[in-house]
Amino acid sequence: MPLYALTIFTSAFLLFMVQPLIAKQILPWFGGSAAVWTTCLVFFQFLLLFGYAYSDWTTRKLPSRRQVVLHIILLLLSLASLPIIPDASWKPDADDDPSLRILGLLLMTLGLPYFLLSTTGPLVQAWFARTFPAGTVYRLFALSNFASLLALLSYPFVVEPWITTRQQSYIWTAGYVLFVLLCVASAVYSLRSQTQFAPAQAAVDAVNDGPAPRFRQYALWLLLSAMGSFMLLAVTNHITHDVASVPFLWILPLTLYLVTFILCFEGRGWYQRRIFLGPLLVIVGAMAWGLHAHGGIMDIKEAIPLYLVGLFVCCMFFHGELADMKPAPRYLTSFYLMVSLGGALGGLLVGFVAPKLFNTYYEFGIGLVVTLLLAAYLARRMPAFIPLLALGVAAFTSYQVIDYIQMLSQDTRVMARNFYGTLRVKDTGPETSGDAVRRLMHGVIMHGEQYLAPGRRHEPTTYYGASAGIGRAIKVSQPAPLRIGVIGLGAGTLAAYGRPGDVYRFYEINPQVIDVAQREFSFLSDGGAKIETVLGDARLTMEREPPQQYDVLVIDAFSSDSIPVHLITREAMAVYLRHIKPDGVIAFHVTNRFLRLAPVVKRIADEYRLRTALVIDDAEDNDLAKTDWVLVARNGKLLDREEIAGVASEIDAIPGLRLWTDDYNNLFKILK
Repeated sequence: MPLYALTIFTSAFLLFMVQPLIAKQILPWFGGSAAVWTTCLVFFQFLLLFGYAYSDWTTRKLPSRRQVVLHIILLLLSLASLPIIPDASWKPDADDDPSLRILGLLLMTLGLPYFLLSTTGPLVQAWFARTFPAGTVYRLFALSNFASLLALLSYPFVVEPWITTRQQSYIWTAGYVLFVLLCVASAVYSLRSQTQFAPAQAAVDAVNDGPAPRFRQYALWLLLSAMGSFMLLAVTNHITHDVASVPFLWILPLTLYLVTFILCFEGRGWYQRRIFLGPLLVIVGAMAWGLHAHGGIMDIKEAIPLYLVGLFVCCMFFHGELADMKPAPRYLTSFYLMVSLGGALGGLLVGFVAPKLFNTYYEFGIGLVVTLLLAAYLARRMPAFIPLLALGVAAFTSYQVIDYIQMLSQDTRVMARNFYGTLRVKDTGPETSGDAVRRLMHGVIMHGEQYLAPGRRHEPTTYYGASAGIGRAIKVSQPAPLRIGVIGLGAGTLAAYGRPGDVYRFYEINPQVIDVAQREFSFLSDGGAKIETVLGDARLTMEREPPQQYDVLVIDAFSSDSIPVHLITREAMAVYLRHIKPDGVIAFHVTNRFLRLAPVVKRIADEYRLRTALVIDDAEDNDLAKTDWVLVARNGKLLDREEIAGVASEIDAIPGLRLWTDDYNNLFKILK
């Protein structure tokens, strides 16, 4: 048994460790969007499905010897894929579909190794059931989820802060070679045990046998597992986009999801329907109410615990019911196949279908209603008031969800959603009001606003006022006609500084942002400067184009939790320096509620022996936003001007902060 347990533990640990490892390597190529992780997760779920299908087919259709020989051959072939380092040829062009590009990259880089890791759980459990018929085989499923949880928590807090991504790839490769050896040993041991104890095969079959699952059971396995995956992603999207952009927040929902698997399949009866059904109805109703409580803006200290506790109870319900319906060991590969298929379908619905159907994150509310309807169905044989109560709460939840959708749509000029997230444009008042603005929101992050009053439409707003670091940098760079590059378009507010003869070149990865900025805001059309917009990842574009000779290059992409790290590394700085004039300025917008980015910029600037100035604008006497800008220059002539030197602050160093490169970064180190 220790051999089987170690094989399953190693495979599950590697399975979950490779997910953040590979996602981090390719994240810079696709703009640092959180949707990269969602796309990766869908890929992993579907490859897991194919692995489970392979395990089910070989277990049912192939004799034991052929099954073992086939699996050993595939294990040896997979070693040719190592090490798992993505090829740079997969970097996207501006008109590429990011999702398809990511899927192709993942398939070619680690498709076969990941596929074989995904087969291990059900396959080795099937071998175990044949060798130890009296054993508790489903506890090995709990063990695999424990290993997955351990890998998930280890990566951001133990692996990422100390080991570069390339080193991580080689360490993972060594772990995979160990897994191959363990899996081959398990396969050979299983085959020898069955041969040695062939006379006892009838007894083994008797212990493992049981009634064959019916269609209803298959359907419920599929639905319950799909809802677990669906709600995991729906809750994660909701709390990270619509509640708070807090770094590492995505880890908590996934942790709870895995914990429920461990508890429900550990075998000690942690889940009981009669105990969990009441809390489920209460918490789902509370989550629905929270969607539009306080105008849809709940305090983060209330909202995050509510939705995380709600996710835990929901997943205990889904996975507890799954565990109660598990079949005899003879059919365990079919059971795991349905569980995997459901998980893949849930991920597909949230990751790919919902962005095409919905203009914002409606799937969360839909998931709450479906959860209650499923609870009512499963409770149909309990006392009559229980399923009726579940239907009543479902009706209440439906009303709350509809009200939430109407609230989001009310007075909203634009609601749009794509691979990069959701956008909303909303006016705060009529044009006759001098303080009314039109605001562009990306989840809970404001990406720009413009006054509606005709006399104020040309005023720079939010983070871009004249007293902010960028306003001062543009001012000291005058009077000659300026050439200014901007990474991150937003509403196009910086174009308000444009004069005849100036050129403002905006780099933007999200085509919907360009469309909204041109249609809903007038900064780009009303300014005096020539406006150029470039679609695609800014760094990839700048690596390919000739030097642009910018007077000022603005790096404005770090206001959320999912910052595009590839724009704030040593290699990125080399790209920027190639595009600015000898006396030009690179302006990093480092305003962030949770991350201390100014020391990161200074550490990179020191590497190139550049001058830096931190300009903090408290915006106390106006309605602008408080901002932090770090200005970087080759020489100090511009930074020594009174407009900047007179307000510059020292950048406090972070002890032990390492230089950020394309191969290393550590968000945990710079948390406030």
